[in-house]
Amino acid sequence: MKKDILTTRFLFLLAVVITVTPFVLQSGYYEPHRDELLYLAEGNHLAWGYMEVPPVLSIFAYLTNLFGGGMFWIKLWPALFGAGTFIVGAKIIQSLGGKKLAIFLFSLPFIFGVYLRLFFLFQPNGPEVFFDTLMAYGLIRFIQTRKNKWLYLFGVSAGLGMLSKYSVGVFVLSLVFGMLLTENRRILWRRHFWIASLIGLLIFLPNVIWQAVHGWPILHHMELLNKYQLQYVRPASFLTDQLLMNLPTVYIWLTGLGFVLLSRKVSQYRFIGIAFIFVLLILLILHGKNYYSLGAYPVIFVFGAYAIEKWMANRLTFAGYLMIFYTLTIGGIMIPLMLPVWKPEKLAAYYQKVGAAKSGVLRWEDLKDHPLPQDFADMLGWREMAQKMGKAYDMLDKAQKSKTILFCDNYGQAGAVQYYRKRYGLPAPLSDNASFLNWIPDNLQFDLENVVLLTDDKNEMSHPFIKECQQAILVDSVTSPYAKEHGSLIILLKGVNDNFRKMVRYKIEKEKALFK
Repeated sequence: MKKDILTTRFLFLLAVVITVTPFVLQSGYYEPHRDELLYLAEGNHLAWGYMEVPPVLSIFAYLTNLFGGGMFWIKLWPALFGAGTFIVGAKIIQSLGGKKLAIFLFSLPFIFGVYLRLFFLFQPNGPEVFFDTLMAYGLIRFIQTRKNKWLYLFGVSAGLGMLSKYSVGVFVLSLVFGMLLTENRRILWRRHFWIASLIGLLIFLPNVIWQAVHGWPILHHMELLNKYQLQYVRPASFLTDQLLMNLPTVYIWLTGLGFVLLSRKVSQYRFIGIAFIFVLLILLILHGKNYYSLGAYPVIFVFGAYAIEKWMANRLTFAGYLMIFYTLTIGGIMIPLMLPVWKPEKLAAYYQKVGAAKSGVLRWEDLKDHPLPQDFADMLGWREMAQKMGKAYDMLDKAQKSKTILFCDNYGQAGAVQYYRKRYGLPAPLSDNASFLNWIPDNLQFDLENVVLLTDDKNEMSHPFIKECQQAILVDSVTSPYAKEHGSLIILLKGVNDNFRKMVRYKIEKEKALFK
């Protein structure tokens, strides 16, 4: 009993380390990520759904905004989901009979692998991985105890997971496939499993209704995603990325997968390994992004950590020391790839020194290599952008401002202006991109006279609509050299005419009509 208490204390100590580590490592130079700015804006418009994601993250965005919107609050929630995922996985290890060494090994992917980044970004991926792991925990505990409460944990976790991110459905489907192909298929015929599944469906139902009422925007979002991003994902690069994302702890992953698939000692959990294979297959077929698979990994790491502990028979052999040294070495090298631990100039020099471009981590969605990973470039330039929007807006007098709108080309720009607008005395920005389209009021007055335009089109000043304004002033541009938005223009359009107003009205109404 005393050993169990000590093990549990050790478990929670590691959870604290996992929570704190990214706060210590990340440089304070960086701003919120492009996607984080969108999700924070969703916190100002609570609903049962959004153009891109289900609603769970917006609740945490609302709380973040309520607490002032500082970086600490933005990063706290994903860090807590990371610690929660680790605790659930460690509890599985304890239920298998694993001890401190297994729990320690299980902590390594959270400190030295891709989870270091994933659980520090305010995105739906954190809740997704947590609820995927919780679903697996529920099924494993049911197999161990035959108590129906664990089936209900599975059902509730599936419902909340689907309210967090739709790709949770891939893991749910894969778990069902895994059970169908093993002796655990009997679970699927149990009445309590179906009741639990119905509860999960009822939890998710409000989002389904929201999607139906709003013209299924998720389908439009997936169409755009496939057109501009997913079609470029190649099976070979997807599989290579699985290795690279988990390189510091690859031996735990492969040991876990082999152990749960092949060992008779854990044959009752074989469906977990089969589910993992199905996740990869489904994502390969659908051209899913590399990180879409990350929800399936924690439980595989659980079995890997447990198997290695058993193999080492509670003593650190030379091989054990070698594995931990490998993780510390490779993981240490990769930390600057997982988090922006230094200012951009120093990071770019480090990547050049270690040849990071060869691994593909510097390749953006445009399929070109850049000085920083795209995620890091998406954390730069936002404050400058909002400040220069304020500069353009302040070129107008009070009367002119009352008939002026701020319009942004993309959700990152609109999210940045929204995030910093109180600091620079700006009204709420408008954009027809992503969920910002839904937030343009239907009764918007089109008697506008001026527009402060933020655009990533470097040729904007040469477009014909510029002639529909009395004056078009190129006020400034984003100059942060490492920002993805580098070169975005801030343009003040003064004295727009009726043709311009009709163009704006038509553009907004046409976009909104897609979802009616």
